[in-house]
Amino acid sequence: MTAPVHFDKVTLIGIGLIGSSIARALGVLGLAGTVVAADRSEAVVARVQELGLADEATTDLAAAVKDADLVVLCVPVGACGAVAEIIAPHLKTGAIVSDVGSVKGSVVAQMAPFMPTDVHFIPAHPVAGTEHSGPDSGFAELFHERWCIVTPPAGTDPEAVERLTAFWQALGSRTEVMAPDHHDLVLAITSHVPHLIAYNIVGTASDLEQVTESEVIKFSAGGFRDFTRIAASDPTMWRDVFLHNKEAVLEVLGRFTEDLIALQRNIRWAQGDQLFDLFTRTRAIRRSIIDQHQDTADPDFGRARK
Repeated sequence: MTAPVHFDKVTLIGIGLIGSSIARALGVLGLAGTVVAADRSEAVVARVQELGLADEATTDLAAAVKDADLVVLCVPVGACGAVAEIIAPHLKTGAIVSDVGSVKGSVVAQMAPFMPTDVHFIPAHPVAGTEHSGPDSGFAELFHERWCIVTPPAGTDPEAVERLTAFWQALGSRTEVMAPDHHDLVLAITSHVPHLIAYNIVGTASDLEQVTESEVIKFSAGGFRDFTRIAASDPTMWRDVFLHNKEAVLEVLGRFTEDLIALQRNIRWAQGDQLFDLFTRTRAIRRSIIDQHQDTADPDFGRARK
């Protein structure tokens, strides 16, 4: 039996890139009878109203979730516990409560203690985004052909998991169900540590910028330019990611450090064959990502030419 994807009332808490993209997609696809946008910022709520992103917009999180069939927290990982505590007493029996954070073990630890036994708590992570944030940054197609990882805690109702999975598929996502802890290890290597490296290399360049009289910026090549795009991501979100997934990040970072030392040795001792073998393997990874439709093979990564 196919799980229903339409919800009578959907409440989105936190209207940044992801929250505003879900709101836009709901509007385009007609997947909700009523969409409520909630945010603690009065400025954000006002902007949501100006943009017409939801049927209702409010700073009152408790009122926002009343009678909602689906509640999705689109807030920084570190805020999930506090939000869960506020909304828990006001959740409807049978409601699905989810999130969009890129760390799952911490979200479960923060939210599960507050979740009533008569609701379905199912964390999820749409692996999609840009370096932009705020209600103006979203777009309905953000999730098309991107993965959404659904991470139900043990004992979660399978029908509720199926319904949330069908919801993300309706938004255009490919979906996979994964244990929260395994998710965190996978994302540490595919997302978190790459972001950490980007922040670090751009920070190093910022220091050098003072020495080279703007030459770092003036002569930025493609590699550094791509690092700066990643390093422009939301600071609050990424601070919380590293603090709340530190065990997996440190594990992967340790392996990366060992590999970096080996690479340094290859260069120092002119071990060209080892360098060539590494670069050949990494080039194949790029081709696999393109084959999986997770990026474009267009020249210059698909950037518009002016």
